[in-house]
Amino acid sequence: RRFPDHAAIAWFGKHLSYRQLLEEVERCSAMLAEMGVGKGDRVAIYMPMIPEAAMAMLACARIGAIHSVVFGGFSAQSLTDRIEDGGCTAVITADGGWRRGSILALKDAVDEAVQDQAQVHTVLCVRRTEQAVAWSEGRDVWLHEALDGVSDECAPEPMDAEDVLFLLYTSGSTGKPKGIVHTTGGYIVGAYLSTRYVFDLRPGDTYWCTADVGWVTGHSYIVYGPLANGAT
Repeated sequence: RRFPDHAAIAWFGKHLSYRQLLEEVERCSAMLAEMGVGKGDRVAIYMPMIPEAAMAMLACARIGAIHSVVFGGFSAQSLTDRIEDGGCTAVITADGGWRRGSILALKDAVDEAVQDQAQVHTVLCVRRTEQAVAWSEGRDVWLHEALDGVSDECAPEPMDAEDVLFLLYTSGSTGKPKGIVHTTGGYIVGAYLSTRYVFDLRPGDTYWCTADVGWVTGHSYIVYGPLANGAT
């Protein structure tokens, strides 16, 4: 709210202001709440590097839901392991994503990953690559359709400093992936301060990070750190 007209996200020539980002996040938060996602629920996010990935993370945080971002290059089995271990009840994904010039069939991987996960009641899908995808009525929902007519106001859920903000799993290269818990207060203070003082990032600066949002570097230095500092 301090920098409503500053660009929050610059993506392929498209600029999304802080005001616009807040509006989109509030709509997404209200939509998730209408679907029965609330404080303490776990939501898996398996997406390409598009602005909707940041919106999904922030929408979960706004209503107190715990997001678990899974790198979009991981296999269906890797996604299954993280959904099952984390107790995720909803998944946010896309029909596909571009990587090295080819389409990754993300929705197909989600379908495989959740086929035996009865606790998953909703799969939200962003239209990105526009290829045909299988559809499970009653479970699968296009994000743009779900947002149609949703309230653009959603008050943030009050959170304790030690409430969980997100889960993020290790890669599993040295054994079974381990879910690392990051709490609300300590994490965001650390992300804000390290972005501010290590990178000397100030309001209005434009900042770029090569990480994927599926890693903690992407969480801290693409989403939470720069946005907490009023940067682009």
